[in-house]
Amino acid sequence: MEIIVIALGVFTTILAGWVGLGAGRGRRARTLARRIRAAGGRHAMGAAGAGAGGGVGNAQAVTLRRDVPGGRGLDKVLGRLLPNIETLRQRLARTGKPITVTAYIAASFGIVVAVAGAMIWVIYLNPVVSVLSGVAAGLMVPHLAIAMMGKRRLAEFNHLFPDAIDLMVRGLRSGLPVTECIKAVGRELPDPVGGEFRRITDEIKFGSKTAEALWATAHRLDIPEFKFFVVSLSVQQETGGNLAETLANLSDILRRRKQMRLKIKAMSSEAKASAMILGSLPFVMFCIIYAINPDYEAVLFTDPRGRLILGVGLAAMGAGILVMAKMVRFEI
Repeated sequence: MEIIVIALGVFTTILAGWVGLGAGRGRRARTLARRIRAAGGRHAMGAAGAGAGGGVGNAQAVTLRRDVPGGRGLDKVLGRLLPNIETLRQRLARTGKPITVTAYIAASFGIVVAVAGAMIWVIYLNPVVSVLSGVAAGLMVPHLAIAMMGKRRLAEFNHLFPDAIDLMVRGLRSGLPVTECIKAVGRELPDPVGGEFRRITDEIKFGSKTAEALWATAHRLDIPEFKFFVVSLSVQQETGGNLAETLANLSDILRRRKQMRLKIKAMSSEAKASAMILGSLPFVMFCIIYAINPDYEAVLFTDPRGRLILGVGLAAMGAGILVMAKMVRFEI
């Protein structure tokens, strides 16, 4: 029981500084869809009709934007207590999963208790070291999991995004307005591109201006490709010009960026393979030696000096793996 109390105290203390790295909202899309169905024909008109509605439509859009992220129950309390909670909600939203801030923090605390308990009662490590290790795992594992899911979804978005722009170009050249082209993309393309464009269409129906809805999505996704797209539309609305040609050029640029990424990935694959081998080799050899002669490595778990050496070695290995991962990562 004392270990759980210590873990809770340490976890709560460190959590305030860590939550700036993440966040997101899980039920925003479902809430938007439910409100659209409830509104029915009153909001079925496009952006022009919504703009003519004046302050009522804008007030509804503002109410929607403020109401949905906060959630209910514990989410509201966490929103008041934790700093940068909106950043965490944005990171969770990028995953496309219905993950709430409450579920994220509950999972983090569960990992803290599980890891600390396993290290104390299974490996018999020092309680303080075990609690600190559990806190580190509780902070890092959910953060890395959310980052991986968000990165995978954004990669899928970037893969389909040039096709979405091409679809808009064809619609513009056939005489359709921008809002209808956005609606067509949301209808024709699969998630995550289709889902994001459907969300833009829904926000326009609720009274947001087209530029506001696009910039809200750009801030939520936080990827340069979509920001280029929003800037192109914003500049065209202010200065005029051939939007279809501008978007066609943007689509070509995005496809070239994708090709460059693939070339860099192929060129750096050897370095990444070497980093993976070097990073995993000590752990593989440790397991092999332990399987052959368990008593040879038992001192690392039974002797205090062995535990210290084991902890320092794991920390050094972790730092080395992070350095190698940074060296083989290239940004375009």
